Amino acid sequence: MLTLDKIYHAAYVLKSVARKTDLIAAPGLNAESEIYLKTENLQVTGSFKVRGAYYKISQLTADEKAKGVIASSAGNHAQGVALAAQRSNIPSVICMPDGAPISKVEATKAYGAQVCLVKGAYDDAYDYACKLQKEKGYTFIHPFNDAEVIAGQGTVGLEILDQLPDVEVVLVPVGGGGLISGVAYAIKHLHPECKVYGVQAAGAPSMRDSVQKHEAITLDGVATFADGIAVKHPGDLTYELVSEYVDGIVTVTDDEIAAAVLALMERQKLVTEGAGAVSVAAAMYNKVDIKGKKTVCLLSGGNIDVNILSRVITRGLVMAGRNSTLTIELEDKPGQLSGVSDIISRCGGNVVSVHHNQSDTNMAITSCYLRVGMETRDHAQVEQIKQELAKAGFKLVANQQ
Repeated sequence: MLTLDKIYHAAYVLKSVARKTDLIAAPGLNAESEIYLKTENLQVTGSFKVRGAYYKISQLTADEKAKGVIASSAGNHAQGVALAAQRSNIPSVICMPDGAPISKVEATKAYGAQVCLVKGAYDDAYDYACKLQKEKGYTFIHPFNDAEVIAGQGTVGLEILDQLPDVEVVLVPVGGGGLISGVAYAIKHLHPECKVYGVQAAGAPSMRDSVQKHEAITLDGVATFADGIAVKHPGDLTYELVSEYVDGIVTVTDDEIAAAVLALMERQKLVTEGAGAVSVAAAMYNKVDIKGKKTVCLLSGGNIDVNILSRVITRGLVMAGRNSTLTIELEDKPGQLSGVSDIISRCGGNVVSVHHNQSDTNMAITSCYLRVGMETRDHAQVEQIKQELAKAGFKLVANQQ
């Protein structure tokens, strides 16, 4: 059973292991709200997961420790379990989806764990870990559906209340639900007036759908670059806790998450993974009513795969209107490109790519399509450029992309 005493005990046990991460003001993320960031992306191992994993392992019996531990994870829980096992001098086996970022796989191995890559998503890795646990007799460390793991994650809630006692809204990333279960339990028992909302990726809304249907459901599949919360089935225990203590679950798209990752890098100098940025995406795009409220966005992790970081940044630039593309139908004669570039320059845009197409069968033989890539300030500037091009007689044939 989860209790407040257990969360306080977890906080005591974790004092020598987990950092009390900073709560920092972030006024530029939503002008209508007083935003603060709980920086678990700067936690040991790069995410909050070490809290629950370490507390769970610390409570095992000598016999359970002697058997070694096994876990399934998309990456962050893997590192938490591996570090906790290493500190306790016990062997660990981690089953990870084969699509897990290489950086997370290698970091897990660096903590001394034996890694088994399993084809599919997190839930497939979980099934294989359960199979190995029965065959080998390991002690299973569940990433979220365990009262002691949840108690460890709940210590984040205690810290938030200590750092901002009059907090009004807390936004928490949700995958299987372990983090929000612990945070919501702690906050609702100590500061019940505070609203706690969960945020999921639109491509993996298992907890939101479960709450809406009043039963823990299993999605057919998940599709999001926020691999840390790509969970097809929430925990049964976490589902019950979320149903009782959480005020609502909202979703954000991958494009909105990418924009949040970019905003955190540019404005706050913080690197987060997709799962870690969903709370900020919800605040930036007003998925929850936070106007005029002291709001904490929990950044759950910072272990983003550098191989996709550039793509995430590019997508974030597009979402923010900072990187845009226009396609223009032109008469194929001298001076047309100069006219287009002059207008873009006069409006403050910067041309970064040009593609000239004379072979499209849908246009007149004497015409061509000009595809122009631009760096711009925001969507308003893009609209200004479109309007000025139209005034000059240029025909736009495609929307901004």
